[in-house]
Amino acid sequence: MTALLEIRHLSVTFATRDGPARAVDDVSLDIAPGETLALVGESGCGKTVTALSVLRLLPDSASVAPASSIRFDGQEVLSLRPEALRRLRGGAVGMVFQEPGASLNPVLTIGTHLVETIRAHEAVDRASARARAGDLLALVGLPHPERQLARYPHELSGGMQQRAYLAMALAARPRLLIADEPTTALDVTTQAQILGELSRLTDELGMAMLLITHNLGIAAAVADRVTVMYAGRIVESAPCARLFAEPAHPYTRGLLAAAPRLDGPPHPTPAIPGAVPSATAWPAGCRFRPRCAHAWDRCHTEPALDDAGPGHAARCWLITEPHGASA
Repeated sequence: MTALLEIRHLSVTFATRDGPARAVDDVSLDIAPGETLALVGESGCGKTVTALSVLRLLPDSASVAPASSIRFDGQEVLSLRPEALRRLRGGAVGMVFQEPGASLNPVLTIGTHLVETIRAHEAVDRASARARAGDLLALVGLPHPERQLARYPHELSGGMQQRAYLAMALAARPRLLIADEPTTALDVTTQAQILGELSRLTDELGMAMLLITHNLGIAAAVADRVTVMYAGRIVESAPCARLFAEPAHPYTRGLLAAAPRLDGPPHPTPAIPGAVPSATAWPAGCRFRPRCAHAWDRCHTEPALDDAGPGHAARCWLITEPHGASA
């Protein structure tokens, strides 16, 4: 199947006081129409920078390497003119940011937010746009949509704000939704509701989704495929069920081991030792080497993404040399 989104050799560097910081380093990934891809990893690994690059929303301090390519539906995003880029943002590609309360204008009603978003992408009058705004709020599961249209963001709970922001992202019927940590700061019950809505909407609307999360449980609930990032690199990618059943990279195994479990007797949650290194000084060789219990001399040279099974790739010498660490 032809990919809807194709990212090839994406590298993004930020100018900092400590020198250049390559937050994303030679990242390539695809998302097929209707597919949900979860991009997983600890804070600082490059997930959000990858997502923001798709819509060219990076700050001025960022520079994208000339060899980078981001193609949406066959069109090169990095060379789009401003008008075409505006149509892409919020049109063909919708985005839900973290903490919607900080993204919604506090002096505008939810109805105004939605009406202006709809009219920015469609030639409709205000009455038609308002009627559609109510339909969108109903679509994302907000009760009494007409009442919610007249409310200001501060009058809604965090979960209701997230649903309203999701309605805005869906206003122009996007083919791809980018959801960056969409359940941040929500209680567990509301998280489950939002994830259920996202799953339902992708199925009903035939929409692809790039889900950014540090939570493997969230990825397991909604994703078709999972790609794991560490220190600016993709270290593993596989169909969701396979990644959870047969994780190939020590970092992925560490993330899974650190996830809280409800089954079995209580036991301390094992943590991955150390921390993600600074983007201004990535370790030589395998970037996970300083934190890896399986590291050996070979790991001073960085491995490529190797085939680890059907649709499964991992960046680890243990794929091709499974007895290397013990030797």
